[in-house]
Amino acid sequence: MERSFTRQQAARTARRYLPSAEGPGRLLRAVDRLERWPGADRLIDSVRSAVHAAPLGAGRDALHGRWLGHPVHPLMVQVPVGAWLSAAVLDALPGGRRGARTLIGVGLATAGPAALAGWTDWADLPREQQRVGLVHAAANIAAVALYAASFRARCGGRPWRGKALALAGLSVVGAGGALGGHLAYRQAAGANHAEYVAHVVGPGWHDVGAVSDFPVGRPVRRRAGEAGVMVYREDAGTVRVLADRCSHMAGPLSEGAIEDGCVRCPWHGSLFRLADGWNVGGPATAPQPSFDTRLTGDRLEVRLRHPGDTDRAAGGQAA
Repeated sequence: MERSFTRQQAARTARRYLPSAEGPGRLLRAVDRLERWPGADRLIDSVRSAVHAAPLGAGRDALHGRWLGHPVHPLMVQVPVGAWLSAAVLDALPGGRRGARTLIGVGLATAGPAALAGWTDWADLPREQQRVGLVHAAANIAAVALYAASFRARCGGRPWRGKALALAGLSVVGAGGALGGHLAYRQAAGANHAEYVAHVVGPGWHDVGAVSDFPVGRPVRRRAGEAGVMVYREDAGTVRVLADRCSHMAGPLSEGAIEDGCVRCPWHGSLFRLADGWNVGGPATAPQPSFDTRLTGDRLEVRLRHPGDTDRAAGGQAA
């Protein structure tokens, strides 16, 4: 009877704090409120400006993960988190004192590069994501401070104090990781926002309008199937077509500037090659879906070009 009552209490508590059929729960409501809370916006603006002003050069795209094809920050955080989690296991076993201290040191040494990649991504996110990301970063900074104190305590011959601080650090980094998961999966930070195009544009050719409808030298938005596309007619009559919503954060490329055969997203500055949609510059880490084009009479038709097509630059059709 008593055990059944305890289970019912646990179930009620879980429903109160966690998402269930009854609603989102208190924790998710708190994070949703955080997305809308403007109290730290001035601080966010200052930090974002500092990150953008950092002299990273070509390293900025490397930190975004353009070379990898997706953000590198989630990969980098595996090292410190894995080291700290392994240290917790050794702390629970006899004879693991030296190994645990070494792993905590490894985590501290690798947390900095992972954080740098995270801040670089964070600076090019929408405001709602930056608000959650700021708290995510604050939790991680607190966890690093706790682990640094744990490392000092261990080196100073106070292993039990070191274990307690490490356990607190692991709890805080877990909370920060939960917010990071919210950023990645609920708010879609770092996701490819153009991935859907291949699923909503049917096979074959799609009419997007008369060639005369497309002004020379100015991108315009049209539709191909269920997807918006950016159509750009060059001076020589060649027509280039890309998916309109930027793969980084779905910015409208049809409102972007054309630069040396590329289009620059007006939201965060990602640069895509008109000929094949390749992401020449970040923060986008995924290329933009591109389309082959042809003329049928005076009508322009487009067909989605799939990754791996050999004739990558065949998307331009003389009008």
